[in-house]
Amino acid sequence: MNYELIVGLEIHAQLITETKAFCRCPNRYGDPPNTLICPTCLGMPGTLPVLNEAIVRQAARLALSLGATIHPRCKFDRKNYFYPDLPKGYQISQYDEPFSTDGFLTIECNGSFKDIRITRAHIEEDAGKSMHQPDGSTVVDMNRCGVPLVEIVTEPDFRTPEEAGAFVSAIRELLRYVEVCDGNMERGSLRCDVNISVRPAGQAALNERSEIKNLNSIRAVEKAIRSEKERQIAVYASGGAIQRETLLWDEAVEELRPMRRKEGSDDYRYFPEPDLVELCVSPEYVENVRNELPEFPWERRRRYRKDLELHEEAVSLLASDRELGDYFEKLLTLGVEPRSAANWMQGEVRRHLTDQNLTIGQFPVSPQDLTELIQFVQQDAVSLTQAKDVFRKMLAKKCSARDIIRDEGMMQSQNAGEIESVIRSLLQKHPHEVERYRSGKKNVMGFFMGEAMKATGGKANPKMLSRLLEDMLKA
Repeated sequence: MNYELIVGLEIHAQLITETKAFCRCPNRYGDPPNTLICPTCLGMPGTLPVLNEAIVRQAARLALSLGATIHPRCKFDRKNYFYPDLPKGYQISQYDEPFSTDGFLTIECNGSFKDIRITRAHIEEDAGKSMHQPDGSTVVDMNRCGVPLVEIVTEPDFRTPEEAGAFVSAIRELLRYVEVCDGNMERGSLRCDVNISVRPAGQAALNERSEIKNLNSIRAVEKAIRSEKERQIAVYASGGAIQRETLLWDEAVEELRPMRRKEGSDDYRYFPEPDLVELCVSPEYVENVRNELPEFPWERRRRYRKDLELHEEAVSLLASDRELGDYFEKLLTLGVEPRSAANWMQGEVRRHLTDQNLTIGQFPVSPQDLTELIQFVQQDAVSLTQAKDVFRKMLAKKCSARDIIRDEGMMQSQNAGEIESVIRSLLQKHPHEVERYRSGKKNVMGFFMGEAMKATGGKANPKMLSRLLEDMLKA
């Protein structure tokens, strides 16, 4: 029997803010365990949460980017469960009146485009982090308690593991573009839960599903879905039934293992958060946030393809990373021709970033300095080969292209009289090669070009040299 895969995703994105969701503790990663905490984020008796306005703005930026409806009124709820890394015994979340609903995100997978429906994107706080030790013990770091999150819940629209992976990639790209989340899955600032079921091909009703928790890479998402799909099909083939349960993906051995029985919403005993009033979001506030949004990645791709006529590899590179694309845009603003700028970004710039494991924000050459170098090439002051050498020296010496070209005497000669004199001398020195050229051996041109460049110390302008050499050989 053929089975159809049905998958929905829940994406947890930690928001970029200075402080946590409901207290003034710093929101940052990497501090010593249990140092970014206070009585409020630990839920001590007598403390009261205060909503951080910055998380509302960040949630609004994301909702608008997804084309979702931001509701004028929403409320917070307590989600009650016991776990060692949840000291309050409940999580402040949103249940039946979420911040935003009914969005979508278009993905591209295997050459096809598909709209994935977004059920809701709501605000909540993160729990702490349990860390299991080699000796079997568990320690808890509470620094993450109260860190603001947006949970993005999709409809069960995915039919292949690759589609799910493409969505995670696309949502991470969007989160970074609008500067809502850094998208770092290894650190846990972006986490993915998968709801998965299978059904006989042609069946309309959905079968029982399982949930896979806290997947921290796109590769893990795809592998875990494939593994669980195979398991569920095997269960049905043997006459069994799927139990609703939560599974964990063990990356080390690439297998799933049961974690616990999957809870339903009733198990969490949701009720309105008594210490927070309703959140009211005005149309004016929404429009203000909308006007702050940058160009979206799909808009940038469309512009690069249609208006700048860049080839697909350049479009993919420059539109997938906002900072990289912004650097490219600055080159265009400074007067660099689009394809020339794209070639430098794809070549020398990307090579240096990859070799040194840097982001474009850490790149030591400013757009102004790179523009100056590219313009030297466009003006035939230096050859492309020389320019690449200058580029490497700019990185090493931390100085401008103009200084390096001047100090090393690289400026190409564009004096036609001097170049003609060199050519005339070469033609007199090599009459046999001249005759070969005039008898149809056009490859002799390369010989004369090489000899002329040697004679000028590599300073003759190649375009002028080629034109003058051809004219004098034909004379």
